[in-house]
Amino acid sequence: MITIIKKMIGGVPVPDKKELSEKSPVGFAGIPDELVLFVSQHIGASPVPLVKPKDTVKRGQIIAEPQGFVSAALHAPTSGVIKAIEPRFHPVQARMCEAIILEPDGRHEPVEELSPVASDLDSISPEKIRAVAEQSGIVGLGGACFPTSVKLTPPEDKHIDTYLLNGSECEPYLTADHRVMLEQADKVIFGLKALMKASGVERGIVCIEDNKPDAIEAMKQAMSRYDGLELAVLSTRYPRGGEKQLTQAVLGREVPPPPGLPYDVGVLVSNVGTAYALAEAILTGLPLVERVVTVTGEGVAKPSNFKALIGTPVSYLIEKAGGFSGTPGKVIMGGPMMGCAIKSLDVPIVKGTGGILVLTKEQAAQEPILPCIKCGKCIDACPLGLQPLWISAYAERGFMEEAESFRAMDCMECGCCAYICPAKRPLVQWIRMAKSEITSRRKARRQS
Repeated sequence: MITIIKKMIGGVPVPDKKELSEKSPVGFAGIPDELVLFVSQHIGASPVPLVKPKDTVKRGQIIAEPQGFVSAALHAPTSGVIKAIEPRFHPVQARMCEAIILEPDGRHEPVEELSPVASDLDSISPEKIRAVAEQSGIVGLGGACFPTSVKLTPPEDKHIDTYLLNGSECEPYLTADHRVMLEQADKVIFGLKALMKASGVERGIVCIEDNKPDAIEAMKQAMSRYDGLELAVLSTRYPRGGEKQLTQAVLGREVPPPPGLPYDVGVLVSNVGTAYALAEAILTGLPLVERVVTVTGEGVAKPSNFKALIGTPVSYLIEKAGGFSGTPGKVIMGGPMMGCAIKSLDVPIVKGTGGILVLTKEQAAQEPILPCIKCGKCIDACPLGLQPLWISAYAERGFMEEAESFRAMDCMECGCCAYICPAKRPLVQWIRMAKSEITSRRKARRQS
């Protein structure tokens, strides 16, 4: 069954720039001289290191064990020696975080225990699939990095009837998910069926935007071998890939405001990269130690897609993509809408890194910020129906209670408001500032 979907609340049409890298097959990036493995790479409690400096480790060996229910294990991406355990600057969290520094030996030798868990889904139980997800350190690879084993164990009062596989990849420039669907369609669908079995769901829907016709065909062929799967082809519009937007567009179900999640309306959503990682863990025994990353932009010589080891420096990946093309203006970890600009190329990729974007000096030029003219375009663009102009205005002036009353905490930081603003106002930055301050005040109130 194929469904064509065009409706969407809010959002903006953006130049997708996929043509820069969408024809680039995924190639192994290689092994850098040093891997920086942050113990905090996901939502929830950080795992605790099991290794110490001078320890020898092998590929796939667990090097940090999870703590508590919402946590995820960390594994060595390759064989080598632990150089240090020390604070390093985390590019996503924008602060110093504990990291395990691994010096590879170049042999890429796997740990002895690494072996397939099962060759088919009939021979593996739902409990075992959840255990594999937990033991393999698998988290959501669409960017949220929520531990997959936790997602597969929703509260008992939540009845889940549908699993959405998110292959929309609506963020401009990025093509990692596109290439995974095109090159690994069978494993992606195997992973989806594993997710469905682990969560007790009979209905699965693969969701892809219509700007990826070759991926749609590849997934259709892979899906044809299984029952209970449907395909939803969505018109291209940002941020179609948000899990709440996807749930509403495909199923017509509105997810409640935070802390509401798709499981509140009977839905689970996972990224295609997550499904592929789970399939790899089941079929080969390999935990999450690598992922596909797009290195792209007008500021890089050869836009490419790489399978990169977690912890690989950004500088190494840019060099593998031919280096800079001209003078770079900005390097972004992620995409242009929701990614974060980085000051140093020495920072490593983490589990949630789907892309490295290099903009030219001309593209990154700062435009003058003008006064708000109350045109309302940001309100029309907001996929959550918020009023970004008022939230940002209150935040800019330090009126955090007022910003909170206008649902600042509901903002998903998609960037639609700032993109469409004719005055070029940094709406998302102000809203982020408000969210941070509101969170700090709530924490202080709980502790007092």
